[in-house]
Amino acid sequence: MSEGRGVRGVKSAARTVALLELLAARGEQPSRLDELAEDLGVPRSSMYQLLRTLVDCGWVRTDATGSLYGIGIRALLTGTSYLDGDRRIRAVRPYLDEASDTLGETIHMARLDGPDVVYLVTRESHEYLRTISRVGRRVPAHAGALGKALLAERADDELPMADRPLTALTGNTHTDRAALLDDLAQVRERGYSIDREETVTGIAGFGFALRYDTPATDAISCSVPVARLTREHEVHIVSVMRETRAKIETHLPPVSGAPDWR
Repeated sequence: MSEGRGVRGVKSAARTVALLELLAARGEQPSRLDELAEDLGVPRSSMYQLLRTLVDCGWVRTDATGSLYGIGIRALLTGTSYLDGDRRIRAVRPYLDEASDTLGETIHMARLDGPDVVYLVTRESHEYLRTISRVGRRVPAHAGALGKALLAERADDELPMADRPLTALTGNTHTDRAALLDDLAQVRERGYSIDREETVTGIAGFGFALRYDTPATDAISCSVPVARLTREHEVHIVSVMRETRAKIETHLPPVSGAPDWR
């Protein structure tokens, strides 16, 4: 077991977290006992006991036969508590509502979590043709507007990515590190990031880091189907999102007395 800050890790706790993260990552795809035991390198008997404990507590759900497992409703309750308890998320939401009303497009807020970004807030488009999004979704940071806006806030040698090939979500996703670094250099010069069908085919995005932390950990973006992205609309989106970022960074209330979460 690894040690951090002089405290030895608890094997059972680490195993529980790994199991919950695995089930969450599989989403609607149910898992069997043997699969989970093999994937996590845990004895079948130990995995069964852990699953039954988590089922009883509501963190894992099972089907009528007791042979299939998925993430439970307690995970949703905990995630909702995270969103409700974050002062910055609460403070940013009204500005995202305003941007959504002005642009009529889908607006996001996300937070960097290791090599990924996690969506925290989404305001859906007013148009019939919408992007595909949901709070809690995790996307590789190199693959979209939100992540690239945050990666560009860091030096190239400080990027939170392993030295291995980058995952492709579409045919336009950067899979070459040199190409990504060139893109990030343009983001720094431009002041915002552009995702042209790198995360979802048919969807473009424009991302803006929120610089109330150094380096920034949160970003906002506007997503729009390329089918209705004219040059004039793109200029309007960038203008509104620049203004939205400025409002957030200027008017975000102080968080004195709140924990400095890490």
